[in-house]
Amino acid sequence: MLGKLFGGGRRRPAADPYALPAPRRRKHGMYRLRALGDTRVLALVEAAEAGDWEAVKAASAPFDLGRDHQVLGELADLDGVQDWIGRAVEEDKEHRATALLISGARHIIWGWEARTAARAVDVTQEQWRVFHERLDIAEEQLLEAAELRPEWITPWRRLLTSGRGMSLGPAVNEARLDAALRRDPLDLETHIEWVSHLQPRWGGEPGEALTFARKAFARAPEGHRLGCVIARAHIEDWVESDNKNCLIQPAIQDELLEAAEHSILHPSYVRHPGWQEDFNTFAMALSLASERLALPRVFRELRGAYTEWPWKYMAKPEQMYARARRNA
Repeated sequence: MLGKLFGGGRRRPAADPYALPAPRRRKHGMYRLRALGDTRVLALVEAAEAGDWEAVKAASAPFDLGRDHQVLGELADLDGVQDWIGRAVEEDKEHRATALLISGARHIIWGWEARTAARAVDVTQEQWRVFHERLDIAEEQLLEAAELRPEWITPWRRLLTSGRGMSLGPAVNEARLDAALRRDPLDLETHIEWVSHLQPRWGGEPGEALTFARKAFARAPEGHRLGCVIARAHIEDWVESDNKNCLIQPAIQDELLEAAEHSILHPSYVRHPGWQEDFNTFAMALSLASERLALPRVFRELRGAYTEWPWKYMAKPEQMYARARRNA
């Protein structure tokens, strides 16, 4: 086990020809990952920033937006996409499904931006109106995209988010979960979305999300990134808890160590564009649990790369990443 943890007998992954070089100047030895750390994703983001639909289509060719949640997420998070993507939906009949997918995903993020992260009781009526207006558009567009491309999973994972925001109820959201998992029973992002859905703040019962995560992890092959669902479930429990030391328990430390060894630290793990978010997920969970075997290895592999998720759950995410890295 120690050999695996500390890299004994393992060769480093082959150099990625599409990897974005890390910036030379870093604050506290860390840097914010851009465009999933991939030159091809950067070209896609730059095309979207320019509002150039033809360039977006060309740059997205290496990827499958119907299955790659992280690449789709780069477009959904980009402010301004909503200003031009509607024209592509209406005018490009051949690629209408792709345009609908991007627009629907963007409208969910755009809706949440209007709602803000405030507690429900503090959201104004106008904010609620805009929130629901944008989510209504997202629902319509994503359902049409799913109908046009029935093999796609990303519309269903995004529909889980809008369904939760619009309080559509268990029957609708469970049907959407089933639709996503029929297309990929091991899809990490779908499982993570459902872990959030099962939290008490969204009407779930305490412990329900962790039980779901453990059942999913039990099905995961060695080296599969689905192991990250265990780390995210513990992070979500930490978010819900009033005790910020709640994860510092030997059983939780052992479970996180096992999950890390089985997934991101396993030789079979594939470093896809954005793999650093998987490692950041474990970095945060292991740090909150004060785990000391896997945590140093995880930070060594990251080499200072910081991703917004899941650290944004913290008040000062970048500072907390730097502190956890320093203490690892």
